[in-house]
This record gives sequence, structure tokens and C-alpha cells, in this order.
Amino acid sequence: MLQGLRNLAARWRRTARFAGACALAALALVLLRVWPHQALLAGQPWSHAVHASGGELLRLTLAADDQFRQPLRLGDMPAALPESVLLYEDRWYYWHPGVNPLALVRSAWSSATGTRRQGGSTITMQLARRLYRIDSRSVGGKLKQAAAALWIEARYGKREILEAYLNLAPYGGNVEGVGAASLVYFRKSAASLVLPEMLALAVIPQNPRQRLVGAGAPGALRAARARLWQRWQERHPDDRRWQADMQLALHTEGKANMPFLAPHLVDLLLHEQQQGQETQGEIDSSLDLRAQRVLERVIGDYLRSRAETGVVNASAMLVDTSTMQVRALVGSADYGNSAIAGQVNGTLGRRSPGSTLKPFIYGLALDQGLLHPKTVLRDTPSAFGAFTPENFDGRFVGPLAAEDALIRSRNVPAVAVAAKLSRPDLYDFLKQAGVAHMESREHYGLALVLGGGEVSMEELVQMYAMLANGGEWRPVTYRGVAAPGQQRRLLSEEASYITLDMLRRNPRPDTSAPGQPAIAWKTGTSWGFRDAWTAGVFGRYALAVWLGNFDGAGNPALVGVDMAAPLFMRIVDALRAERLDPGPVPRALPQDLRLVEVCAASGDLPDETCPRVVQSWFIAGKSPIKRNTLHRQVWIDKDKGTLACKQGPNTVAKTVEAWTSDVQQLMRQAGLPLRDTSACGGDGDSAPRILQPLRGVRHIVRAAHPEPILLVAQAAGDVRELFWFVDGALVGRAAPGETVAWKPAGPGHHTVRVADSNGHADTRDIDIDLVP
Repeated sequence: MLQGLRNLAARWRRTARFAGACALAALALVLLRVWPHQALLAGQPWSHAVHASGGELLRLTLAADDQFRQPLRLGDMPAALPESVLLYEDRWYYWHPGVNPLALVRSAWSSATGTRRQGGSTITMQLARRLYRIDSRSVGGKLKQAAAALWIEARYGKREILEAYLNLAPYGGNVEGVGAASLVYFRKSAASLVLPEMLALAVIPQNPRQRLVGAGAPGALRAARARLWQRWQERHPDDRRWQADMQLALHTEGKANMPFLAPHLVDLLLHEQQQGQETQGEIDSSLDLRAQRVLERVIGDYLRSRAETGVVNASAMLVDTSTMQVRALVGSADYGNSAIAGQVNGTLGRRSPGSTLKPFIYGLALDQGLLHPKTVLRDTPSAFGAFTPENFDGRFVGPLAAEDALIRSRNVPAVAVAAKLSRPDLYDFLKQAGVAHMESREHYGLALVLGGGEVSMEELVQMYAMLANGGEWRPVTYRGVAAPGQQRRLLSEEASYITLDMLRRNPRPDTSAPGQPAIAWKTGTSWGFRDAWTAGVFGRYALAVWLGNFDGAGNPALVGVDMAAPLFMRIVDALRAERLDPGPVPRALPQDLRLVEVCAASGDLPDETCPRVVQSWFIAGKSPIKRNTLHRQVWIDKDKGTLACKQGPNTVAKTVEAWTSDVQQLMRQAGLPLRDTSACGGDGDSAPRILQPLRGVRHIVRAAHPEPILLVAQAAGDVRELFWFVDGALVGRAAPGETVAWKPAGPGHHTVRVADSNGHADTRDIDIDLVP
């Protein structure tokens, strides 16, 4: 009996030791699992896949080790993909510890007997071979592989191991993982694969050399997929609906013709990704591949049709104004052409915008109550300090409505309007619109109005999109999902609406008809004919096109209206022909907008003398309101056709326009003199107006070589001479429009006054600084 108790005690001790060993082993396994360690895929270099908004692959880059390897989380894969892999490769995956002894014995037996070779490696063993670069062709290598698999299983969960394997499985050559394989061979993401394609991917890693997907699936691939299909049907009898599809040829692609689309936009996104220190993942762009192809085709055809002009390069950007997503981008005419520096992205380059900034001058003036569309401006010879602008055609057209001055891109009226702007002026506007790398305000002066600064196409498109968005500025995005970005109001809804309405009246250069349906556009030509621009809004889009040379070489053919505007219109027409213009976002009419009748010749509220009235948009509480004083009634001798100073039995009444001296002089030079009423003394109700010196400008005079301050004024048509005074002292006399040169005695504040012989006067205060 004592011996029996001793045996029982020994058995308890052995059991306790065994239980302790098991507990220690379990604790060790738990510690291995919870002890901090890197993820299985940590440190792996990855490819970048860039997609269009419709999911089309634009480019798949090589990883740092020259492999196509696209990261894909297990939860983002269709469930049938990992299941089909396990069904073919490792049906007992979730039950073994990393090594399947039965599979190893079966594999060894088939190799020894010479029957059909069967693999004995589990999913974990295959992962271990790839992670640790193990040569498993020898017995020692196989043992090392098994040990590594057990080590992996002890430290990582089954789902993490399976995810790592599916990201590293061999798919022929330098293609690894189901993410890259689906993009390379099917040109779609793994999430978009259908069952026949997933079954094909499941069988390739077992023998990628023989089953490599190429042009038309080879026999080895078809046979292996058929075997897997039989197993799949046994497990999923409801999927027999795919039987007909399984009989069809498997349409696949290869690495030889990998897509390389929208290269400038893709380069930009990849650069952003690199700057953000993101080392992996897919990039969903905002690009509409159909619109991109339209822009590329139209630009290519257009440049070939204009080959005789020597213009060989162009850029364009198309933005959906409702989302500010870039839908198409052409950085150069030919990405692969080194002769034109084709890899340079012209949409980001800084160029002189020419007259494309003029709409924003008028928008600011509308908001500051300086004008409305029918306000009459003067296109006459003018000087603004040392700046004497001229029109592109070298001519002056006299009085014209503000909307006509904008449409016809007259320089002098635009500069005159810009000179009257208070804060914000054009410089402030461009700063608020995100225009980068601007010099000081003094560096540009009024030359900024005519393209004296530089902007990028991206910045210009954002400003035109701002008009379509009711004056709200937002930055563009190249991503499929627009991140919440900054926005700021630059113009009122009313000013934006009116500005676009004026631009829509711009006649097309190819038909001379208004830019309909609903095209608001403006051209620009830079100094020295280096850049030809057209930017505008149509439907839901803002579009800008540029033609020129990246090296800044000039070409007389680079005129905005002649070269860029036809290309702009061709792109618009092509997009509409392809039904890619969804139309504008419906917007209510701004609440403070009114249609008001004004006198056509003066732009003022009509009186009884106004012969013709037109309608103009007014912004309630802002637009300038004054009565018409341009017209006056005179008496004409019916027999002689000469002016009579009073009504008589042989006279007839006639309404004439009493323009100021500068307009009358321009008309006389053009051979179209206005009727001079000065013989009857005029009405004397028009005071002279100082044109120069400018209001609110500090004048800098060099002490060593002082230059005179130029004094210029206009007056009523009957005024022949003007008298100039500075601080009460007469400094000169001249006819209206002529210049008096005054040399200041020193720095300080001065009052300049001009008077006519009727006693009417205008006054302006100026400040003068003396510098060495």
C-alpha cells in the first residue's frame, strides 16, 4: 500500500511538472505574442498606384527595390480572394501552427515515388521563405523554413500572416502581391475583381513561371484555375452562375503596356505624397480620364494645324468649380519631347498673365461703387505719373461703356479704373487670392493691371472659379476626395455675377457671335509676345489655356485672341460634344442686383434730353447714381446747317453730346468732330478735372537730379485755356489735355489747383518726398 502511495505521488509530481511546463510554454507564447514587435510588413518598400476619378489606373510606380508591390489590407480585399487562395494553397491554414506535418509527408512521398509533385509548404512557410530569403530546396533549408514559420506563428495572428502573404506572394518577374497583380494584369484594384479573375490570381503563386498571366491565359493557368473552380463549387454551390464566365478566355494585360496617363498630374500627386512622407498606398485623383483625353487630343490637333506659326507648346487646366477638383490637366504638349522641355508642368510655372486680370479690376470697381456695366469710360491718351499706357492696337476709341472696355480689352480705361480703386486694389486682391512670390506694391505700380506681375495657371484658374462661386475663393484640389480647405470672400455675389455677365458678351473669335451658350472668357498677351492666354468659365467648369515657350522666347503669333482663344473654344466645344459638361450649378440671382435704365451715351440716369436708354445691372447701395448731364439742346439754322445761339423762325432743335476737351480732340483727330457749342458760350456747368498728378500717391523726387511733376487736366468742350496754381501761386497755363511741368522747390505737402476762364476749378493735394 505504501508503494502505491509512492507511485501516486510520483504520478502527481510528473503531472505537476508537465502542467508547469505547459503553463510556462503557454506563458512564453503569450509573451511572444504581446511583446512589442514590428508588423510583418514593416519596412517593406511599396509602389504607388494613382487612379482617375472613375477608378482607371493612371500609373503604377516601382517600389524602391524595383518591384511592383501594392499594399492592401485584408479587410479591403473581396472575401472570395483570400478564401480562394487558402482553398488552393492551404485548406488547413487556420488549424495548423505554421507547419502541416501531413502535407510535408505527402509532398515527400510524391517526390520520392515520382508521382505528380505536390507542395508541402503552408502559407506561413511560404511567407517565411520570402521574408527571410530562405533557400528551401534542400532538407536543411526546408527545416529552416519550418522553424521560421513556427516562429512567425508564435508572434503574429493568422489574419496578419495571411495579409502579409497576400501582399508578398510571387506573381511573376517583379510583381508581388495581389494588389499589384490585379493592377498589372487586370488594370483594376483588387476590390473590383470578379470571381474568375480572383481564381486566376489564387493559382499563379504556386508556379508563376508557367502560369504567368500574359496575352491570353496559357494552358497551365487555365488547367490550374479549372481545378480550383471545381473545389470552389463544392464549397459554394450558389456560385455556379459563374460557369459560363469560367469558360470564356481570360482577358489580361501585361507589364509591357502599363498605363502612363496624365503624366504631369500624376507627377504632381506623387511629389505631394513624397513631401508628405507617405511611403505607401493608392492615390485617388480627381481627374476625369475622358476629359483628359479630350484636352490632350484637341491640343495636339490644334498645334499640328498651327505648325506654320512656330508655336509648339501649350498647357491647359480644367476645374470643376462646384468642388474645385481638377478634372483635366495638360502640363505640356508632349511629355516625352525634350526639345520643348516636355516634362515641365506649365500649369505651375509663373508667367505674365497679360490682360486676363482685367475682369478682377472691374469686379473690384463694381464693389467699390466706381462703375456699373454701362458706365462710360474714356479711352483717350492718358498719363498716370510716369506710366503712359497704350492699347494693343495703338489706337484710342474715345468714350465707351465699361463692359465694352472689358470685352475689347482696352488698356487705358482699365488702368484708369485701377487708379481709382481704394483698398483692396488689384495688388491686395491678388495677395488674398493666394498669388505667391509677389514683389512689393511699389515694384509693380499700375503696370500690374496689364500683366506686369506673374501668376501660375493654377492661381489664375482659382480666380476665375471664384467668379463662378459668387466671389468665394477656394484652392483647387487634385484629389478624389476634396479635403476641407480654406475659403475667403474676394468679391460680392453681385459683383461676381455682373463680371461674368459682361464676359459672356465677349464674341467668339471663330464666329464673331457671343460666347454662347454661356461662355465667359478673357484673353491675355504678355509683353514681347511670350505668352498667349485665355481663361474663362462655362457650365460647371473653369478653364485656362496657355501657349508659348518654357524658355520665354517671343513669337509674334502668340496673341491671346488669335492663338489661345480658338484653342479655348475648341476645347469647350469638344467637351460639350462628348457630353462632359454637366451645366452650371443653379444659383439664385443675388438679392441686391437690380436692372436699371440708363442713358446709353453717358451711363447715367436718363433725363428728358437723353435720346436712347438701355438697361444696366446696378448693385443696390453701391453703384454710382447721377443724372445725365451729357446732352444739351441747341438750335440749328435749317438753311445753313450752322449753329444758332437761340431759337428763331428758321431754326430746328437738336440734341448734341457735350463731351470734355480730351474726347473732342480725339474725335477731331479721327475726322469725326462733335458739334462745338462754344460759340454760344456753352453752358459752363462742367468744371475742369485733374488727371495728373494722381490722387493718393506720394511723389519721389531725387535731390541731385530733380524731375518735374507733370500737371494735366481735362475741361468742358468750350474751354480753351486752363490756369495751374500750386499753393496759390500761378505756375503755368495750357490748353485742356496739354502738360505743364512744375519743379517742386522741396519736399512736403502741396495743394495743386486748376481753373478755367469761367471760374470753375478742381483741387488735389499731393505729398513730395526728396531722396538722395
